[in-house]
Amino acid sequence: MSQYRFNMRRALTPGIRILIIINVALFLLGWIIPELNRYMIIYGGLVPQLFTHKFFFWQPLTYMFLHGGFGHVFFNMFALWMFGTELERQWGTKFFMKYYFLTGIAAGILSAIVQPASPIPIIGASGAIYGLLLAFALMYPNRIIYFNFFIPIKVKYFVMIFAVIELFSSISASAGSGSGVAHFTHLSGMIFGYLYLLWKARKNKSKKSSPFKKFKIVWDSKTKDPKKKKTQVFRNEEEEIQYLLNRINKEGYASLSEDEKERLLDLTDKYRS
Repeated sequence: MSQYRFNMRRALTPGIRILIIINVALFLLGWIIPELNRYMIIYGGLVPQLFTHKFFFWQPLTYMFLHGGFGHVFFNMFALWMFGTELERQWGTKFFMKYYFLTGIAAGILSAIVQPASPIPIIGASGAIYGLLLAFALMYPNRIIYFNFFIPIKVKYFVMIFAVIELFSSISASAGSGSGVAHFTHLSGMIFGYLYLLWKARKNKSKKSSPFKKFKIVWDSKTKDPKKKKTQVFRNEEEEIQYLLNRINKEGYASLSEDEKERLLDLTDKYRS
């Protein structure tokens, strides 16, 4: 059973680095200039009423880069790094960024359609973050993470719990005096992410020349690697790195075992420094 381990020595992947810089920069700018922050939330946040009636069509994109407080931006960026780093390494930056923006934009549009007359701005990258969480659970269902930093739980169950929480939160908030739009945004990101990855996986099976032919979703958590390699003995670390890079070049990153991926990251970090 594999366990998710934090490794702060790993450099941020290119896509995640760009996203974090933009999100943090806009948050700091709004924090320093409160008047500008109010302007950004009204016109850059996703206001369903403005989107559906005034045709502010840029809002499903721009709302993803605005946050309401330090805790909001911190935990979103923390989750982006925690779950997105390995996905970007696995998929490549181009597909990772495409998936991130598609889930975030789709979540925003669906939320605006659900309550088209709402004047309450929706802000934050949570729709896209929940899409990443769903993707991580599909790719690595048996990874162990620590819920609230203390309780070990498999990623697939962690995602199921959050999906149920968001579903009931959106229903109860909509029925009461509050608004369930934000909760529905989270849930929409997960739903759209699942449907998109399912469509992509089925599409790739019928296209041998597809650039994503090595893209896989782990549906069976007990699936074993039929191409499991014998234990290799290396004379030095340089030879080990070259062996792993040749494997990736010939068979793709997904051909490496979890231990080999961790080993490659440790070695590349060592020699980069």
